[in-house]
Amino acid sequence: MQTTYNIGILGATGMVGQRFIQLLENHPWFRVTWLAASDRSSGKPYADAVRWKLDTPIPPSVAKLPVSPATPEQNPNGVPEIIFAALDTDIARDLEPRFAAAGCAVISNSSAFRMQADVPLVIPEVNADHLALIPQQNWNAPGKGVQKRGYIVTNPNCSAIGLVLALKPLAERFGLRSVFVSTMQAVSGAGYPGVPSLDILGNVVPFIRNEEEKLEAETRRLLGKLENSQVTPLDARVSAHCNRVAVEDGHTESVSIELASKPTREEILAAWREFQPLRANNLPTAPEQPVEYNPAEDRPQPRLDRMRGRGMAATVGRLRPCSLLDWKFTVLSHNTIRGAAGAALLNAELLASQGKLSPSGKTS
Repeated sequence: MQTTYNIGILGATGMVGQRFIQLLENHPWFRVTWLAASDRSSGKPYADAVRWKLDTPIPPSVAKLPVSPATPEQNPNGVPEIIFAALDTDIARDLEPRFAAAGCAVISNSSAFRMQADVPLVIPEVNADHLALIPQQNWNAPGKGVQKRGYIVTNPNCSAIGLVLALKPLAERFGLRSVFVSTMQAVSGAGYPGVPSLDILGNVVPFIRNEEEKLEAETRRLLGKLENSQVTPLDARVSAHCNRVAVEDGHTESVSIELASKPTREEILAAWREFQPLRANNLPTAPEQPVEYNPAEDRPQPRLDRMRGRGMAATVGRLRPCSLLDWKFTVLSHNTIRGAAGAALLNAELLASQGKLSPSGKTS
């Protein structure tokens, strides 16, 4: 790519917003030119408005940017036509359509519109073809006469991404009938300040609100087929147990699966190893190997494996026969990189490579 896109970040002071800023530093295609957050941050330089919690400094190019109001109507000089949204669901439900109606491409990490029929829910390695839903969207209010057609594209729940990356090559080759998954999810998935220390230290919390429902529904949608301009979910049973554990970053999932055919262990390992659907796309954030197998008997582990593929790969291990279904394994993925900001960034790169980002958002 010979150009750079100007982009904005909604929810820039939150944990996912901070990840966006960290991942976008020195990005070859995207340049952060606009930041927005809550009213109490508006008007402040970003460095003064944010409680920075990541292990790298605030990029100097972003530190002095003023924080703008978080609506297109309150920005008389306009907003970038490409918006990364890192908003709580209730806020996203209000704000994201307003930015789309203003002609923006909204690349969202929120769950607000993931299951809406005309909104693509996308993992680029899994279902890039679902981006064909975009032309069906119409966020413009009747009579407003907005010429630019904005849209919303979403990435999945943080626990669904690692699971579906591991399932996709198996579903393609062998057919998938049933999935049983139990998650051990890091505290960073709850945002900041997240889970109170007295609730999580030395403890496991076997409940994350709406998480099991999201994981089950999104898995079937992501692995579904786009037919007649709508997504038909995968015809498989998915059952999830979701738990919060005292881990900083990295969601670990124990998975059992039933397949339509009966592959050998070597055939399953080959399916993961040969799964490289983006190899020819040259997307800057895409991992070279999206699913990595670790043969050690006690891996993957969050502390040791969450940064594989610069935090964008899913690591699988402990593949073995299952006495209840067919096979079982463990999968690990970084929940705030691959499971949040990195997932949205990769979606934006895919859109850019397909010419689906507005040309007027480019700078030389």
